[in-house]
Amino acid sequence: MTETQPTTHEQVKSKGAVPGGAHRAPMDHVLGRLSRLELPVKEQFENYLRHKSRLNHKRSTLESSFTSTMLFLDFYGKSGKSDLQDLVRADLEAFIEHEQDRGLKISTVKTRMAFVVAFLHFLIEQDLIPGTALKKTIRFKLPDTLPRAIAPKDVRKFLSVIHHTRDRALFLLLLRTGIRIGEALGLTLNDLDLRERAVHLFVGEKNSMGRVVYFSDDAFFALKRWLKRRDPEKQFLFYGQGEMPLSYSAAASRFKKYLKRAKLTEKGYTVHCLRHTMASELLNGGMHLECLQKLLGHQDIEMTGRYARLTDKTRREEYFRAMAKIEKGEIDGDYR
Repeated sequence: MTETQPTTHEQVKSKGAVPGGAHRAPMDHVLGRLSRLELPVKEQFENYLRHKSRLNHKRSTLESSFTSTMLFLDFYGKSGKSDLQDLVRADLEAFIEHEQDRGLKISTVKTRMAFVVAFLHFLIEQDLIPGTALKKTIRFKLPDTLPRAIAPKDVRKFLSVIHHTRDRALFLLLLRTGIRIGEALGLTLNDLDLRERAVHLFVGEKNSMGRVVYFSDDAFFALKRWLKRRDPEKQFLFYGQGEMPLSYSAAASRFKKYLKRAKLTEKGYTVHCLRHTMASELLNGGMHLECLQKLLGHQDIEMTGRYARLTDKTRREEYFRAMAKIEKGEIDGDYR
């Protein structure tokens, strides 16, 4: 399918497709944002937004529909596809998993998918795509109340089966820095500081908070091996086809492949578990919660406390350390 030329702010006004002054301004805003994006089926997306405006949808509905559908089309395009004629159910399920792994609440993911499905139904009604991908109701993978850390012995099993230079560098970087998978896939060489063993995240994926994170010796050596092999002409640290970064679906697929090779498939681990493993291990290693908060890029320290649960071993050590003081009579206090 061909893609329309970017629509300028003045062109949007001149087309007169948006009825009523109350809706012209939000539509101008949405179409202005769309004009700056490179997305699959961009022309059909614009037609759909105009259709919703003609139905007199609220501004908030228009913007939510735009955001949800834009994120899906961007994800779909980065997976290597450009035509929705090729859409299959697995593409929708991969997007759902991607949104859940980014930490979105299940209610938010369901709402987002409702907007995406509405867009796809519009295309089906226009006979632009087949309806096979929407024949069955999509089931959502309910996340744990809190993300799970990977057990130390399972971490060792997982790493022991990764011999691919790029994949080992990617997954060790995730494990040792705790950055989100989307942040890792968006890294360029300029974001990496081998001398300081640091990664500069100028804009955080989830809340736009910039931060600096650090990586350990094993991640350092894995990255050095990858840098010797990678194409120096590529922009992204972990690249896919052409000039694009490695897609989320490709990275998640490789993660599942190594889980299977390590016989850990039944444990229910996801790529996001690498982030939680790093957080839990640093807390159990004695790092202060405030410091971990900065590394994870959390705005609220309560999120860090919930996100990185202490292990039973840590609680046991804390208990007996405190009890030893009590037994020696070193605790003063009036509890009346």
